[in-house]
Amino acid sequence: MNARAPRNRTISLSDAERELYGSRLLSLDGPVQVDAILDRTIHQNTLRILDFLPPRFADLIFVDPPYNISKQFRGHTFSARSLEAYEEWLAGWLPQLAGLLKPNGSLYMCGDWRSSAAIHRLAQRYFIVQNRITWEREKGRGAKANWKNASEDIWFCTLSDKYVFNVDAVKLTRRVLAPYTDEDGVPRDWRSADNGRFRLTHPSNLWTDLTVPFWSMPENTDHPTQKPEKLLAKVILASTHEGAVVFDPFLGSGTTSVVAKKLGRHFVGIEIEREYCCLAEKRLELAVESPKVQGYADGVFWERNTLAEQGNSIRKQQSATSSATQPRLFGGHAKQ
Repeated sequence: MNARAPRNRTISLSDAERELYGSRLLSLDGPVQVDAILDRTIHQNTLRILDFLPPRFADLIFVDPPYNISKQFRGHTFSARSLEAYEEWLAGWLPQLAGLLKPNGSLYMCGDWRSSAAIHRLAQRYFIVQNRITWEREKGRGAKANWKNASEDIWFCTLSDKYVFNVDAVKLTRRVLAPYTDEDGVPRDWRSADNGRFRLTHPSNLWTDLTVPFWSMPENTDHPTQKPEKLLAKVILASTHEGAVVFDPFLGSGTTSVVAKKLGRHFVGIEIEREYCCLAEKRLELAVESPKVQGYADGVFWERNTLAEQGNSIRKQQSATSSATQPRLFGGHAKQ
């Protein structure tokens, strides 16, 4: 491996770490109880072992499958196909996920413009589609003969109309550009902080406050489609309580498991590529030392490129919001 620049914080693995973390990976050869997979990384092909997983064990399922584009992932190839063929591929395994979800659980499924229509059509057969979230990727090359592709979708689905949604846990702190006051000079729905005026706003289905991981961020890995920890924090805080079980059947380099751990939830992750499994295990270990999520501080989410340190001064003045609980780490480590 080529030497990285001094300021490059990308997480990588030594040969010794591959051996160490590889020894911790789980492999299933038959049906299991939930205790056997809780807080574990499973190194297998998800589509071959879904039948081994216990029914109704997950409070939340986060699904980030291969999009409908031709791509190679460390020797694994996914070829673009027609929208109908992609929907047929999804139909081979998505219905099984419904059987793994608790009756009041939620499923979030990622896609891009090429795959979203197929996801929507199929998801509504087995779930109640509650919303479509669109998030700005803020990354990618410009296009000379097309619009730059700078967004992705996340489909929010549930099994019933009775589901968890903690709206106060996912409010966004925004800078106030026009600080209105009433006749007595009292601020209207905003508070002053050392670095400006801010207000808490209700979460919407348009997310523009995320940063795709890159080389100077401590969460970054060499996984080509890694999701931001902040994105998973929004999903997990909104749709689960502490102690819930979060399942990711296409784990990648472990973001879902890592954020679940940081926020006091249990996790189960499945990934076909051993290198990414080992990266997930290393990140889980690092989460014990640093449980912070970039862009989330003192119980609130901050706008992109806003200093997290502002959270201390603004949070003390937010009298109308519920207090945030301190995260507890699960997965074989001491609670914090």
